[in-house]
Amino acid sequence: MEEYINEKLLEFNNYLKGRKVAIIGLGVSNVPLIDYLHDYKSEVVVFDGREIDSIEKNVLDKIVNYGMKFFFGKGYLENLVGFDIIFRSPSCLPTTPELMKEAERGAIITTEVEMVIELAPCLVIGVTGSDGKTTTTTLIHEILKEDGYTCHLGGNIGTPLFTKIKDMLPEDIVVLELSSFQLMNMKISPKISVVTNITPNHLNIHSDMEEYIDAKKNIFKYQDENGLLILNYDNEITKEFYDEAPGKAVYFSSKSKIADGYIYDSEDGKIKVCENGLRKHVFDTRYMKLRGVHNFENACSAIIATRDLVKKESIDNVLTNFKGVEHRLELVKETKNRVKWYNDSVSSSPTRTMAGLNAFALKNIILIAGGYDKNLDYTALGKPIVDNCKALILLGQTSDKIEKAVNLELKKTKKELEVYRCKSLYQTVQTANQIAKNGDIVLFSPASASFDMFKNFAERGEIFKQYVKEIVK
Repeated sequence: MEEYINEKLLEFNNYLKGRKVAIIGLGVSNVPLIDYLHDYKSEVVVFDGREIDSIEKNVLDKIVNYGMKFFFGKGYLENLVGFDIIFRSPSCLPTTPELMKEAERGAIITTEVEMVIELAPCLVIGVTGSDGKTTTTTLIHEILKEDGYTCHLGGNIGTPLFTKIKDMLPEDIVVLELSSFQLMNMKISPKISVVTNITPNHLNIHSDMEEYIDAKKNIFKYQDENGLLILNYDNEITKEFYDEAPGKAVYFSSKSKIADGYIYDSEDGKIKVCENGLRKHVFDTRYMKLRGVHNFENACSAIIATRDLVKKESIDNVLTNFKGVEHRLELVKETKNRVKWYNDSVSSSPTRTMAGLNAFALKNIILIAGGYDKNLDYTALGKPIVDNCKALILLGQTSDKIEKAVNLELKKTKKELEVYRCKSLYQTVQTANQIAKNGDIVLFSPASASFDMFKNFAERGEIFKQYVKEIVK
């Protein structure tokens, strides 16, 4: 068998030789670029907003050993001048003035994940949305693996894939979870794209909601007539994307009996395909370990994304056995008196926490919430908290906003709710442990970002699980 050669990758690698290349941000996705660009004899300069003593020693040692220039700390982008290509981290938006100047001068502004879409020799599937993208991405990946594909998982989850393109074959599949920050200014789209929903998020970083929506649109904007776009019919924003799709668009819904697309039918608990108004059974959600309507919607989109690629048995097996992703309604512990502790740290917005509360449909939830303020509106969170919770434990910057939303609902309904304020995550676990009674659910679902106290949601979730194991007996 003749060895496969990725001509596009070869061409790009040749382009890199002797070019002046900037790496902005030494996060997970960009660190592997240091070795890669050095191998292709690029003139590399590294930029990071952190001070030098915050840079990982092994990374700093590598930069120094390679003889690369670097600029760290305050004003770190002042020397971003005269580059041929710039790999930005997702947190360094293309609207950053220094980047805009370089783009005007002719520099290529890109990201690790954009180059994966550009240079991978195989089918690329992308998933974005305000909620549900991690679960959906993982489901798609697991279904493809179950069917026997060599599948590469990247973007916001998995591992950085750019340096692995050389090992990819045309018959492989790449599955990417894509954030708005990664999608901004992207000029290429995956062949199959999923938009789970769009609700206000990251408005502390995006200039406005329009910029956030426009970024999300890039996941399908550059598809051709052979592209597939999967959309949430029940979300007013994503519903309108249907007419903008360059290729085929397919809806999914849990609230409407659409004529064409896939639905979760709450009357009998089944996922069905609708064609010309006729409905055909696809999968019975009663067999799923994942619960909650939002997860049944995620299952719908995963089915649509993979239906033409795999055997039905592969879909059925994964949907039946998949237990969920870490930090998403993850059962941490069940005590002898049947108190269940759940880690839902990935829920960094009100809509995600609302979905988590609604997944249980119980009135005995002790909710731990609060964190970094992304300039979001928490008003709608008041009702599901009051309807489903026996107690609320607050932490972090958004405590006031969440309590205000709850108080508005309590005033309206004349109900009562115990509210506690804590100064640390450890204290929240202690408090929940003291007030939890037989059969209660303790749900850690912050509805806020982690950056006021933690590096990211994963670190926050891990620390929560550690405290539960230490405190709860």
